[in-house]
Amino acid sequence: MRIVDVNEFYSPTGGGVRTYIDRKMAILAEHGHQLIVVAPGREDREEERPGGGRVIFRRSPPMPFDQNYGLFWDAAPIHALLDRFDPDVVECSSPWRPAWIVAEWQGHAAKAYFFHGDNMEAYAKTYLERLAPPQRIERAFGWYDRYMASFLERFDTVVTNGPALAKRLRARGVRVDAAMTLGIERGLFSPGLRDEDLRAGLLAQCGLPPSGHLLVGIGRHHREKRWPMVIDAVQRAGATLPVGLVLLGQGLASRTLEKHVGDSPHIRLFQPVYDRHRLARIMASADALIHGSSSEPFGLVAYEALACGAPMIVPDEGGAFEASAPGYAEVFRAKDPKDCAAAIGRFFARDQRALRAAAGDAATRVRSDEDHAEALVAHYQGVIAGKRRA
Repeated sequence: MRIVDVNEFYSPTGGGVRTYIDRKMAILAEHGHQLIVVAPGREDREEERPGGGRVIFRRSPPMPFDQNYGLFWDAAPIHALLDRFDPDVVECSSPWRPAWIVAEWQGHAAKAYFFHGDNMEAYAKTYLERLAPPQRIERAFGWYDRYMASFLERFDTVVTNGPALAKRLRARGVRVDAAMTLGIERGLFSPGLRDEDLRAGLLAQCGLPPSGHLLVGIGRHHREKRWPMVIDAVQRAGATLPVGLVLLGQGLASRTLEKHVGDSPHIRLFQPVYDRHRLARIMASADALIHGSSSEPFGLVAYEALACGAPMIVPDEGGAFEASAPGYAEVFRAKDPKDCAAAIGRFFARDQRALRAAAGDAATRVRSDEDHAEALVAHYQGVIAGKRRA
């Protein structure tokens, strides 16, 4: 099978989408399939990848608020590439110009729209939550769902990256044909990576002895991640418990977070850890992963931490919640720092060995990225077969 992905979110400088696609490209190549990515770039160039994969950058204007990404506009160069490669499936995940470019292409390929996120949840409902309740915001921005319906009807299949996003979209009446749950690179993560010396060192950075409690939060500094709420909850819980919090990440809100932490002695902000093995060791060595975002479509960090045998404290909505289970997690009301603090207290009142044992058992069942790729190909094969019958 040949898949061409017209993808505005594949950045020449890296990022989560690029990590996911590069890994998928390698897995598909191992199974005899070819993935070709068409992405905006600063110049026209092509990169060949092992196994027949290819990334084609077409010179495009940069995104106004993030120069790492570009924007497609002209359909002709994209249509020419689709004609050139004649794929079995053409994928798209941007709801703006690329969706229409793919929808209007006249080739025979099955057209798949892949939801990796939800702008309604990440932006409208996050930034306007202080002005109106969620239901009112959804009604006010109902035009966005109607707009998406206008191009989704031209696609042969509409899929999401997991059940959390599928539930959210379907509740608003947005078409979803299948939830193609993502997976993680299982070989990088293991409970066996736990390092008591590393744990003690991180607690020392938080001004606490090895007998303290270590929470780790991982993610970019963006409003939808709700790190200020997590910080408030940890400070509240810290009034009665020796709790330290290490946050790994950076972003537009980094300066705001630094001010929010202030002179708190037990909370530390660190740069992202790009060394995947070291990141896995940190996850495995934490007493729990703590997560604040209730709008994430898929809890990649939560699943990676679980594969390391780390229990978790998560909100009762969103992708991270889908990774949780009572045996190894405590859940709090989304967006509520007081309830988050209470969940921290409940978590450390439980038998820590039992929590970690339950997480270690669940680690063996975390879905792999190979599982995801195989399921996605099988789904596309069914769509192609149905299209031929029709």
